[in-house]
Amino acid sequence: PDRVAENDLPKSVFDLADPKWKGRVGWAPANASFQSFITGMSVQHGEAKTRAWLIAMKENGAKAYSKNTPIIEALAAGEIDVGLPNHYYLLRFKASNDKYPVEQTLFEAGDAGNLVNVAGIGILSTSVRQPIARRFVEYLLSPHAQEYFTSQVFEYPVTDEVVPNARLLSLDSLLESVPDVDLDDLDDLPNTLKLLTDVGLL
Repeated sequence: PDRVAENDLPKSVFDLADPKWKGRVGWAPANASFQSFITGMSVQHGEAKTRAWLIAMKENGAKAYSKNTPIIEALAAGEIDVGLPNHYYLLRFKASNDKYPVEQTLFEAGDAGNLVNVAGIGILSTSVRQPIARRFVEYLLSPHAQEYFTSQVFEYPVTDEVVPNARLLSLDSLLESVPDVDLDDLDDLPNTLKLLTDVGLL
């Protein structure tokens, strides 16, 4: 926040390819959640626009990090001014230090940069351990486990038996911001990996 004024924040993730952000943005192309986001962008805007954005970002000097935590650390260290990590990484730093010098925000409602991923679990129909697997799933859905996910990991609980962590944006506000993408359509990871490889990010 000391280096980016609130009225200067990008309205869209596509704005980050503007020359004004040259060398100031951090991302993690090898990260699974980033790849899911790129898949969502392709679903929402098409592969051609997504490819053009990736190339423009690369040419604009976006700095690649191995995962999300180094992005948060780079922001605090002044290496970059804007990053594209998942929300909960910063909240872990904030839990240890309320004065940690990084803040987060969303793009305008409906923007591809506001994709919300869902962590899911399933049981293979071919599993020979279905009863044990079912017990594990039930445990993950228990109030005890859901409380851990929201209080320690800063995720949103998936049941209504647990109150979301107060540090989280309200679920209603979050859902108002997400892009119009069906998460069932985020299944073309091979094409996303090919795209990232083609443009030289993997």
